[in-house]
Amino acid sequence: MARLKDTYVKEVAPALMKKFEYKSVMQIPKLEKIVINVGCGEARDNPKVVDAIVSDVMQITGQKPVLCKAKKSVANFKLREGMTIGVKVTLRGERMYEFLDRFFNLALPRVRDFRGINPNSFDGRGNYSMGIKEQLIFPEIDYDKIDKVRGMDICFVTTANTDEEARELLSLMGAPFSK
Repeated sequence: MARLKDTYVKEVAPALMKKFEYKSVMQIPKLEKIVINVGCGEARDNPKVVDAIVSDVMQITGQKPVLCKAKKSVANFKLREGMTIGVKVTLRGERMYEFLDRFFNLALPRVRDFRGINPNSFDGRGNYSMGIKEQLIFPEIDYDKIDKVRGMDICFVTTANTDEEARELLSLMGAPFSK
């Protein structure tokens, strides 16, 4: 695990400093946090769904997720204010680097017909977001114990100012961007 953080200090930071010609080491972009979000609209009908999602996300990240509640009531969606509609986890520090390592090196290669992740999913401020269609790509999830295939959104928040800097940072950290 500490391997990825050491790699950042020894290889990634100097490479970024050289490429973008920063004047100070504090200008070098770094990964700030990773946010994993799972929305579960079917939780309004069956509250036990949330427990299954919490369990899956906890196995994947090693951290207990926070329940997200509806802020407004929406009659068309049969949704009331305060109902649980999703879970999210914010990873920082050691757990963030550990998850990043497992995600890029173990989980993504297990995706069917994988040709790399989309290099255009940056938000203009150096953050990268992507979606996953199924939680089965993570080796921690036991195929026999899942009740339904669910997807999740993963957002990599960096301190980079531009998308180019963030793309270079993530690719040096092992992100398999498609060509």
